Amino acid sequence: MKKSTSIIAAAALVAATLSGTTYSAWNEGGGEQGVAMTLTPDRENGIEVYEVCSACHLLEGWGMANGTFPQLAGQHKNVLIKQLADIRALNRDNPTMYPFALPESIGDEQAIADVTDYIAKLPMNPNNGKGDGDNLAHGEKLYKANCIQCHGEAGEGNQEKFYPKIQGQHYAYMLRQFEWIRDGKRRNANPDMVKQIAGFSDADMRAVIDYVSQIPVPKEDLAPVGWINPDYD
Repeated sequence: MKKSTSIIAAAALVAATLSGTTYSAWNEGGGEQGVAMTLTPDRENGIEVYEVCSACHLLEGWGMANGTFPQLAGQHKNVLIKQLADIRALNRDNPTMYPFALPESIGDEQAIADVTDYIAKLPMNPNNGKGDGDNLAHGEKLYKANCIQCHGEAGEGNQEKFYPKIQGQHYAYMLRQFEWIRDGKRRNANPDMVKQIAGFSDADMRAVIDYVSQIPVPKEDLAPVGWINPDYD
């Protein structure tokens, strides 16, 4: 416990001294990210490793509609590998998740490959957290003009380019991340996105995220209503 506390304190100190407008770490590759992407995943170990993650993200991988924790289920594996590796390498500040992501908590690059493959194959929440829907026309206009080229027409993202799937993600979580990216608080943000959304007002931000939160997820990617993850019976 003392070791984890000291690591968290060191991570916070590093984060506090780094510039919020430095985005060179967005996708350098190599390191644990590069290794994990070459490994054949072990599903059984993925299930075991994910149990650590489930304390926050829930056994189903659905996170929380209030945005405290994102939905991970169904996310592109490459995106999950990159974000997990970034957190471990202190390229993305997440002091809550950091101690749970460390090798001593979940394992080495093989564990990253295993758990991300498992998460990517989980069915998604059929009832993600949504906005209030009061300015969807404006949100759609903003999305099509600014977001579609990376995140796709239906928010499906791009596995090969590490663009996350945002369809089905919780409104409150996306709103927080959008604000942090816009305002330079997320150091591993894609610099192209930072530039693209720099001029968004808070009202614009709420409108476009509200629109995204309402995008339907393909039925084949959704869990049935009331689904409980059978891997943890």
